[in-house]
Amino acid sequence: MENKEALNTLNDIKEMMERSSKFKAISGLSIVIVGILASLVSAYIYFFLGDYHINTPSKWRTTIIVALCLLVVAFLTVFLFAFLKAKRHQLRFKMDATMRRLLLNFFIPMVAGGLLCLALVQQQHYGLISSITLIFYGLALINSSHFSYPALRYLGYVELALGIVDCFLVNYALLTWFLGFGVAHIVFGIVFMIKYERSK
Repeated sequence: MENKEALNTLNDIKEMMERSSKFKAISGLSIVIVGILASLVSAYIYFFLGDYHINTPSKWRTTIIVALCLLVVAFLTVFLFAFLKAKRHQLRFKMDATMRRLLLNFFIPMVAGGLLCLALVQQQHYGLISSITLIFYGLALINSSHFSYPALRYLGYVELALGIVDCFLVNYALLTWFLGFGVAHIVFGIVFMIKYERSK
């Protein structure tokens, strides 16, 4: 009996330590909004370019500029909604060790992928840029999920898989971007809200 109580106490302590070492202010609604914005951007690029084929330097330059703008807006959206959720539910939202680990594990793959894409653009090798963005974004989500909601890794797996598929379908870069950054975010964000936020 005493051993069982000691084990339960240890499990409770372990659970408390895990909760305190993870960033829980991520908002499912912000993930959905990012997906909607990405879908709208994909639709704009599709109608601007005329099809799903991004096969000329001018088309790639336009797409990359729009994608960078989307990245900035998406990051600000996630940051703002995380701040509001933290304030509403009295969750931790400060630049402590947990947030630094989260950001570090997210941005190392993102910066590495971004620099690789920049080098490819400079050398006018455009074919695998969409694949690289999806793959490194997926790796960033998988990496950072250890310091937030573990479920984020599933979105990372989807992005990673789509990036690998996109390596073999280079003429449909915009379509895979739409599926990865648009549809996957919307679906995951809705599931996230139902599972983690509906009862709060």
